[in-house]
Amino acid sequence: MKWENFVARLIFERMPKIREIVGREILDSRGNPTIEVRLTLDDGIVGIGKVPSGASTGTHEALEMRDYDMSRFFGKGVLNACKNVNEIIAPELRGKEAIDQQKIDTALVALDGTENKSRLGANAILGVSLAVAHAVAKALGKPLYEYIAAAYNFSVFPHRFPNPMFNILNGGKHAENHLNVQEFMIVPYGVDRFSEKVRAGAEVFHALKDILRARKMGTGIGDEGGFTPEIERPEDALFMIAEAIEHAGYNFDQIGIALDIAASEFYEKRAYHLEPSSPPLTAVQLTERYQSWVKEFPLISLEDPFHEDDWKAWQDLSFLSMSFESTSAFLENRSLMVVGDDLFVTHRTRLEKGIAENAANAILIKPNQIGTISETIECIHVAKKHHYDVIISHRSGETCDATIADLCIAVGAGFIKAGAPSRGERVAKYNRVMEIEREIGL
Repeated sequence: MKWENFVARLIFERMPKIREIVGREILDSRGNPTIEVRLTLDDGIVGIGKVPSGASTGTHEALEMRDYDMSRFFGKGVLNACKNVNEIIAPELRGKEAIDQQKIDTALVALDGTENKSRLGANAILGVSLAVAHAVAKALGKPLYEYIAAAYNFSVFPHRFPNPMFNILNGGKHAENHLNVQEFMIVPYGVDRFSEKVRAGAEVFHALKDILRARKMGTGIGDEGGFTPEIERPEDALFMIAEAIEHAGYNFDQIGIALDIAASEFYEKRAYHLEPSSPPLTAVQLTERYQSWVKEFPLISLEDPFHEDDWKAWQDLSFLSMSFESTSAFLENRSLMVVGDDLFVTHRTRLEKGIAENAANAILIKPNQIGTISETIECIHVAKKHHYDVIISHRSGETCDATIADLCIAVGAGFIKAGAPSRGERVAKYNRVMEIEREIGL
C-alpha cells in the first residue's frame, strides 16, 4: 500500500491524535537504566519505544542524557531524560496528529534546538520517535516495516532480507579480557533464507563453544552474547572461529568473518595499541596487519579499523582494500567492506564527508546515535544513493525491543548486526526477522 493510500485511509477513518506521552526508567541488558516511552493515541492505541545504550561510543554521537546523581545507579539514572519527555515533549505534542512521522521528528529536533540533542537528550527524543512509529503502524493495522517503508518511500517488494552478523566472540569494552578487538562476527552470506542463516550462526556458535571447552578456555559470555576467552592476539581468535566454521560443517564460501576493531578505543598518542603487551602500531603497520588477516582468513568486513578522526588512514585502507588478496568468495567481485560506525555516527554530514573523501564503503546505522527515525532514514537514503552497504545495528546495552529488525526490512539493508545467537535481547531481533520471513511466505 502506498503512503498516500495509508494517509487517505486514516483521513477517512479520522486521523489519530496524540493523547498522552509518558517516559519512565527501565533496565537494559547490562542492568543499567534506560528510557521507555509509552505513547497513547486518542483512540486508545499504544506505541512503546525502548532506547538502547552503547558502551564504546563515538565522540560525535548525539548526547545520551544521564543524571550523574551518584546516589542512584552510580550516576547512570535517566530520570532527567524521563522528566524532559513528561514535562517538555509531552505538552508540546499532545493533541497533534501522529500520522506524519517526519513532522513529529522535526518538531522534536526543533524543541531540543541543539546540534547534539544535549538539551533534551537523544535518548528522550528517540524514545518518543520510536513510540510514535509503533503507535501509527498499529493504527494503520500494518506491520512496522511496511509503515516505515511507505512513510519514507522505500520499496519493500520484492522483500530483501539481510545477512545477519553474529558477534560470537567479544573483546574490547564488551568483555573483561585482554582482547582489544571488540567484535569477532560470522556472516552466513552464502546460506539461503534468513532462517537458515540463523541456524548456521547458532551451529557455529556452539561449535566454537566446544572448541573453547576442549582447550580449557572460558565459555562465559560478554555484553553482546559472544564468548570472552582470555586471549590477546586477534589471530588466535580468528583461527578458532575459522575452525568452528568447518567444525559445524560449513565452508568459507558460505560463511565469512567480520570484525569490529573499535580502534578509537585503543588509539593513544597517535598510535594503535592493538595488543596490550606488544609495541604500538602506526596506521600503516595496522593496515599491513589487516591485509595479512584478509589473506589468511575469510575476512569480509572491517568496522572502525582506525580512530574516528584519522581520515587519511581510512582513505588509504579503502583504496588498498580493492586489491587485497582474499580467501573469501564474498570478495571475488567486490572490495572488502570498510565500515564506518564511530566515523559516521549515523550523521548525514559526516557521511557526506566520508563519501567525498572516499573514506569507507559501508555504514553502520544506529538510531540512538542521531536521535530520531527520520534522521536515521535520511542517512540511509544518502548511503544507498552512493552505493554504500548498509548495516542496521543494535547497541551493547539493549532491550527486547526489535524495532531494528523491522527497520532493516523496511529499508532493504544488506546486513543486520544484533549480537550473538545468545541472550534474549539479541535473539529477539533475529527472531523478528524470521517472523517477517514467515509472514510474507518466503
